[in-house]
Amino acid sequence: MIFVGVDWAEAHHDVCVLDGEGQVLGKRRITEGVTGLADLHALVADHAEDPEEVVVGIETDRGLLVSALIASGFAVYAINPMAASRYRDRHHVSGAKSDPGDAKMLADLVRTDRHNHRRVAGDSDLAEAIKVLARAHQSAIWARQRQSNALRSALREYYPAAIEAFGTDLTSTDALGVLGVAPTPELGRQLSRSKLAAALRRAGRQRNVETRAEAIQAALRTDQLGQPAVLSGAYGHVTSSSVRMITQFNVEIAELEGALAEHFEQHPDAKIIRSLPGLGTILGARVLAEFGDDRTRYADGKSRRNYAGTSPITRASGKSRVVLARFARNRRLADALDQWAFCSLTHSDGARSYYDQLRSRDKTHRQALRQLANRWVGILHGCLDYQCLYDESVAWPSPATAAA
Repeated sequence: MIFVGVDWAEAHHDVCVLDGEGQVLGKRRITEGVTGLADLHALVADHAEDPEEVVVGIETDRGLLVSALIASGFAVYAINPMAASRYRDRHHVSGAKSDPGDAKMLADLVRTDRHNHRRVAGDSDLAEAIKVLARAHQSAIWARQRQSNALRSALREYYPAAIEAFGTDLTSTDALGVLGVAPTPELGRQLSRSKLAAALRRAGRQRNVETRAEAIQAALRTDQLGQPAVLSGAYGHVTSSSVRMITQFNVEIAELEGALAEHFEQHPDAKIIRSLPGLGTILGARVLAEFGDDRTRYADGKSRRNYAGTSPITRASGKSRVVLARFARNRRLADALDQWAFCSLTHSDGARSYYDQLRSRDKTHRQALRQLANRWVGILHGCLDYQCLYDESVAWPSPATAAA
């Protein structure tokens, strides 16, 4: 076998090829794209006839280069940059670093320590498409929330009546519709009930329009501290800009949500995932996207829980022993699992009972949710492993059944 280290960059990649004894067989800097990949294949072909004899180490698990390497039949290992840095320190205490040196380090790492790292899974094209859409959808929601926070911060400086009228949900159609026509306190106080009702209807509200317009008018006309007119006008321009951006975010998020749902429903695991309490189309798609659908990726439920970051870690030395939550984890997956655990409290009696037991043992809400999510990941693994739908009685057996 031969071992290839690839130190990737945007415009070029440094490649180093080692044999089983660690001797350098070849080095080359290749360009990004088809030409560079052809150069890499030429370098590898001089020393290996079968693609299965080639093991590649690289510090990323996605991208055109990684996809091409997997399609070539190579065994590709995505090495966490932090792990690569620690491995470099094992052999070079001087702190020296170079791209060709990192390529050799990655080749050495997969030559000697690849059993401690995860091979890049061969997820289906549909699962990869779901991941692309799920991450774009989630990123758009996060970006909208950041813009909403900026809008709320601006309103606090000059327009507190708007916060009183709409609360913290400044992404709602009511808030966007009214702030779009009245971005300053002066304009807000001048709005009649009929104009407010018309703005709410244009924004999409269909029920209780008059009642809602009356409540908003009362809030906007309360006595509040204000800024000078020129400053209030400047803030009004900022608010109008934020309203337009949030409105467009809402449109794009809805389109991404539709595309994500369409792709997710085509996946063979969608029916199993949606059978679990608390997992709908969008949340289920996120969970599938981050876990992937390669059946060989997780050896057992514990491996899946470790990847999810829900299982705790133990630090023991001498008489000291402490159990801690994992903080090095997939942030997107952790967010989806946290929402899943919370939603399951109202959809599963077993989950609610388990959560209540944890709370009765003085666990905080966050700790109890994390342990519940850990339990759900194990249940999900079992359902996918056996290709069966969720069964509440099997997932959460009664004490008598469990004892038997």
